[in-house]
Amino acid sequence: MPLTDREDHTDTLLLVEDSDTQALRIRRMLESHGFHVHRVASGEEALDTLDERLPGLVIADYHLPGMNGGQLARQLRMNAVTRTIPVLILTEGIEPGLEREGLESGADAYIPKSSDPALIVFRIRALLREHAAHAPSLLPQRVFRRARIMVIAPEPAHRRAVPELIDQLRRDGHIVTLCPDPARLEPSLLHDPDHVPDCVVIDLACREFDGLEVCRRLDEWRQEDLLSGNVPPRILGVDGAPRPDAKEFSARVFEAGIDDLVSRDVGPAALALRIRVLVRRKLLQDDVRRIEVERQAREIAVKSARAEAAAIASKASLAEALEQANRELADANRKLIETQGKLVQTAKMASLGELVAGIAHEINNPLAFILAHKDTVARGLDRVIGMEASCADPDHDSRAAILNKCRDRVGSMNMGLRRIQNLVLNLRKFSRLDEGLFQLIDVPEALETVMALLTQKLGSGIMVRRRYEAPDRLYCQAALLNQVIMNIISNAADAILAAQPDDMSVRGGIAEGEIEIHTFLSHNGEGQDSYVFVITDSGPGIAPDVQERIFEPFFTTKPVGAGTGLGLAIAYSVVQAHHGSLSVGRAPQGGARFTISVPWNAGPAGEGGPSPSVHPSSITRAE
Repeated sequence: MPLTDREDHTDTLLLVEDSDTQALRIRRMLESHGFHVHRVASGEEALDTLDERLPGLVIADYHLPGMNGGQLARQLRMNAVTRTIPVLILTEGIEPGLEREGLESGADAYIPKSSDPALIVFRIRALLREHAAHAPSLLPQRVFRRARIMVIAPEPAHRRAVPELIDQLRRDGHIVTLCPDPARLEPSLLHDPDHVPDCVVIDLACREFDGLEVCRRLDEWRQEDLLSGNVPPRILGVDGAPRPDAKEFSARVFEAGIDDLVSRDVGPAALALRIRVLVRRKLLQDDVRRIEVERQAREIAVKSARAEAAAIASKASLAEALEQANRELADANRKLIETQGKLVQTAKMASLGELVAGIAHEINNPLAFILAHKDTVARGLDRVIGMEASCADPDHDSRAAILNKCRDRVGSMNMGLRRIQNLVLNLRKFSRLDEGLFQLIDVPEALETVMALLTQKLGSGIMVRRRYEAPDRLYCQAALLNQVIMNIISNAADAILAAQPDDMSVRGGIAEGEIEIHTFLSHNGEGQDSYVFVITDSGPGIAPDVQERIFEPFFTTKPVGAGTGLGLAIAYSVVQAHHGSLSVGRAPQGGARFTISVPWNAGPAGEGGPSPSVHPSSITRAE
């Protein structure tokens, strides 16, 4: 039987009183103390209302029409659900033996109606406190049902004791039906839960039908019902005829399946008591079966809940594992893309280095040839000019002017060739193919090489301030200066150019700005010094939201086609390879500020010395 949540009726009292005057007086008294009172006029009506609600307490008059208060209490005690409901019996006065009979029937208290109302209220509150601790939280959908009894006997006109027995059973609160013809009984009677009797009383002394055969037939039906898991009804036989074979007849009766045999001579009251015992056992077995079914239902519900919780936990674990796998896959894919981009950029830089080295070599050969013969030409011109000085012909002055002009041009050519020679030297330094190896690098010289290669981009309007306060020598990779520093200075020049006004005609179309390179040693408490490069510019600076992503591969703020987004990502990786740090911030003048910090190492054998060689501050402007 399914369970339902118990409604809170602990303050609802069920008043069973047939007198309207007494009921009104008691009801007003109880409601004045905050109780909710539901009144019925008979014990049978009280039992019928228990399916609708369970009261916190039952107040019943002992003298009721039909079922009295004691019989009502007895019916409540026969049901497992209503067994704990307190019952308070009220009576008009003290009658001998009445209180004992009422308490023996299952009542919890016995109070005269003439008692002090305050005493009655105190007694009710005490019973309610006791009941509240044992009230069930879950109730079956059908809380209470009255016992059903079927009497198989001839019409009452033929048996005077039958109407008396039926009246006695009905006063006990039972539902009684009379079946004068057992031939009309069908097996379906035991399978109808709303009409199956709890006890069948058979008149074995009548001549209208064979009582033993009826017992056998009912017992066969009971065995079939027992196999289906139901609690079968009880069978009680009533015999009053004198029999010479009384012992043999009793044996045959019990073999036929009867549960109890009673003589009619005991009277209706004793017969009703024997029936009451059978009915109580039957109803107790019904309660035990219902409780077992409920226990099994709870176990199934608990197992289902546990299985569902395990399934949910398993799904959550699988979802978490899948999410973790997706994160790892996404991280591996991101690293693969970064590595691929860095490999492409490294390959480009290697190809560029080889190309630059080849071009520098090809330029250097004819340059060396020109430089070697330039001096010969200069000396030849000097000798010709000297020879012309001794001549006095009319064309002497014109030839001397031409020769002097040629000597000036040779001087100009020497200056241009020296610049080409310096450029080739810088290209050869930049294109070194051993950049991945750690070696001792002359920092000022490397930085000047970078500045020479960026002369065209810097132009004549961008000033570069140098403050070399760190040691000249640093044990590092050449890429730290050739790629990282060059990339940052190049980006600074682009930022300064992008920040110029649209109309630069007043400045002759020249971008103006300032870049500062500052090197110094940073000392910390752990004994490891850091070699620090600080590069600032006078550009527009970098927005805070962009600073968070500026070192991500393929992220760029330049227009489409103007940048790959790999320059700073590779620079960050190069600095990490030195176990250093690369950070970006805002310069005091409003531009960008890049800080590169790497552990300072003077070389494997301590080359370069621990003390810095300080260079004076200088300002240069690209020409």
